[in-house]
Amino acid sequence: MTTKQIDYCIELARTLNFSRAAENQFVSQPTFSYQIKLLEDEIGFTIFERSGKGASLTPAGAQFVSFLSGMREDLKRAVEQGQNFSAKYKDTVTVSLMVRQAIFFLPEAMRLFAQTAPDVQIVPKFQYEGGMESFLKGDADILFSLREHTRQLSNVVVHDLFDSHIYLIAQRDDPLAEKNLITESDLYGRTLMVGGGSPMALKAVQHRLISTGNISYFNSADHDTTLVNVAAGRGICLAPGFLNDHSGQFAWIPYDCDERFKCVLCTNKNDSRHSLTEFISVLKKLYNDAIAFPL
Repeated sequence: MTTKQIDYCIELARTLNFSRAAENQFVSQPTFSYQIKLLEDEIGFTIFERSGKGASLTPAGAQFVSFLSGMREDLKRAVEQGQNFSAKYKDTVTVSLMVRQAIFFLPEAMRLFAQTAPDVQIVPKFQYEGGMESFLKGDADILFSLREHTRQLSNVVVHDLFDSHIYLIAQRDDPLAEKNLITESDLYGRTLMVGGGSPMALKAVQHRLISTGNISYFNSADHDTTLVNVAAGRGICLAPGFLNDHSGQFAWIPYDCDERFKCVLCTNKNDSRHSLTEFISVLKKLYNDAIAFPL
């Protein structure tokens, strides 16, 4: 299977017309059709049903083209990253995190690090799920995580970064937004959104509130869905401070509890690169210096 055949297949799936697809790929229709046939012969099943009206995807073909599209995008990104790397950089450090705001000072750390190590490329990698597995397979050099998720790991160095508190998220015109600190009784009579992959510390607080019998609740699939529901006025929620993007769209008010999230960075024990150590030092200094910054 060649990249040309992959491109031809994706284009035909888009147009469902051999003549138009061949024209868009700047080849003759016989050449185009021949390459599609070679691809089908190689994989052993029919991708397209031919008819006088054009082409249509078989069920197996639809699944196959979906896979090809993702693979082609991954290949394109890999080529682009390789071009960037070969042109300017001698080393690269990949940082895996679930959402951009998890390491709020990451952009500033990248800027400061570039001043002393301009030939080292820092690459953020966003993985809402599967980040730990990806890191353990060697697909990332640094992993943002919670300490509770690192207890059973071997051959991993854990670097403490910061402790994150629990906040109430509400619309900015909500009466609770006027408070400087939210207590349990402030939430009585309100609807609290729960679930969505909440860390253990947050689940403990949610359970404690629900068990009072004074709070309604409903389950939300994930943090982004929860924020949409808050914006729609369907309820309020509690969340770790490290998820705050500081955009000002919502009010984030500290919640009065003892639970904390210990946010850490994980590196491979066998990775002793100076660039890796230095970049982590830059990040840790930014957080240590952020005395008045809400976390």
